[in-house]
Parts: sequence; C-alpha cells; structure tokens
Amino acid sequence: MTTTTTTSIISSTMPRPDFAAIANLVKTGSKVLDLGCGDGSLLRYLKDTRDIHGYGVEINDENVQACFKNGINVIQNDLESGLSSFGSGSFDYVILSQTLQAMRHTENLIKEMMRVSKEGIVSFPNFGYWKNRLQILSGYMPVSEFLPYQWFDTPNIHLCTLSDFERFCLQHGANILERRIMNGNHQVSFAPNLFGALAFYRFEQQK
Repeated sequence: MTTTTTTSIISSTMPRPDFAAIANLVKTGSKVLDLGCGDGSLLRYLKDTRDIHGYGVEINDENVQACFKNGINVIQNDLESGLSSFGSGSFDYVILSQTLQAMRHTENLIKEMMRVSKEGIVSFPNFGYWKNRLQILSGYMPVSEFLPYQWFDTPNIHLCTLSDFERFCLQHGANILERRIMNGNHQVSFAPNLFGALAFYRFEQQK
C-alpha cells in the first residue's frame, strides 16, 4: 500500500451530513477500508474525527493522485474484480459510500466486504424517496441531489429502496446491526422508505 506525507489539501469546512452519519457508525481507533474512496475526503474526515487507520480503493487516476496529495493510503483497483488483495478479517469496517447502486456484481462485493471485515457499512440513495416517486408518476426518471444524472448518462444500474436492500441482506446472509435514514441533516424515523433520501446500514455476516 502506498502512503504519502504531504500536507492535506482537504478543506476543514462544515462536514457533509453523510460523512457525519458514517462517522457515527465507526468506533474510534478502528481500521477502515473505503471502497471507491474518491479523493479520500471521507477517510480524512474519519481520521480527523475518529482517529481511524484508513485505506482506500479507487480506480480513477485523478482521484488516486488526490488521495496521495491528501495523505491517504490508496490502492488503484477495480472493485468489480473483488477484494482478493485483502485477507479475511483484515479490517474492523469496510465502507461502500454511495457506490452500491453503480456496482454490477453487488452480491459478490457484499460477500467480500463481510469476508475482509468485522462489519460493513453501505450508504445509497433511496429510490423509494417520495420526490423520486413523484418524478416517476410525472413520467420521468428521478433526478436529485443524490441521483444527479440523466437516464442516458447515469452510472447507476442497481437502484433500490430500503425494503429492497433489507430483503437482499436477509437473502444473502447479512445481519443488519444498525440503520440510519437521512434527509439532509435530519434523521428520518417516520415512514423512512417514503421520506428518507439517503440510507446508511451497518451489517455483519450472519453467525
């Protein structure tokens, strides 16, 4: 794994609500693997707020370079090829943040997450959110803050609702430990599959 000692270029402005939600699911001092880590912003945030030991996996060249500049340990790799570079139980948490819906081999990746870590954390846009439903009733595919693409250029191929993901976990040996459903900065408790825009799940392999 490659590391760098250059000074972080990530801004210390107000944290993104999704970063804070994930941080609330992570114990201080944990060893964390972030899949599709982008420029390393989430790992940097977790390092600053939870003192984690973080590693990232990213395929995009520019994002990999940004990780180096931000002092983030990163491996350049395609998530679709699996996590064979990592031994079983290597991490406390493996995070897949707003990337699940863009994966082709969802089942294999979730299984690999449970293999290499004690717990997995995923976040994804809730396709059942009422604004998405309203756009579909109006005859259009949803476009929103968390689904910003038009139908013809979207990387999202496996959109799901909260109910879809929970049934998936039940069918694939993933035991859900905690669920947080957010709408902006607010946690949603009433009718979350209707009023929640972004979902966060913490899970482990069924024992």
